Amino acid sequence: MTAVLEKETAGTAAISETELAQRIAVIKRFKELLNQQRERFYNFISVLENQEKIISDGNSEGNLAHVELEEQIIAEIFSIQKVIDPLEAIYRTVVSQPHHADDGGDDVAALKHSLEDLKTQAAIQSKRNKELLSSRMSEIRSEINTLKSHSMLKYNYQNINSALLVDIEG
Repeated sequence: MTAVLEKETAGTAAISETELAQRIAVIKRFKELLNQQRERFYNFISVLENQEKIISDGNSEGNLAHVELEEQIIAEIFSIQKVIDPLEAIYRTVVSQPHHADDGGDDVAALKHSLEDLKTQAAIQSKRNKELLSSRMSEIRSEINTLKSHSMLKYNYQNINSALLVDIEG
């Protein structure tokens, strides 16, 4: 009877060690992905801040290059997020179960909080850039309309039929 209990206890310990190893692996991978996502958001905010300067300077070619870079970073953010979402569900399952050792849950919470802060900063900077770009577009439209009206006046004066010869005697 004692031998049977020892085998059951040994089997439980092995499962517990396996579960613990899986939990640690899930937590490590989740932290890695959150760090990668945080790094992408740092890059995104940096690009948005540079874009703000470019919009202010009126550099349309530079703005186009930044928009393309933004699109690449956003695609990376979404691709990482596709992996983070299911892994977060697994992480929640792992964390909700009783565990043996410190699982780094505080680190994950801090990473998630900093990631949320970065998302908020990116949204604010993006909104600022959008407003600045909208304002710049209005200025350009106004300049175009002014140029059109000046060219129309010039065109109208050039097409006035005037007499080539003037009779001053009669």
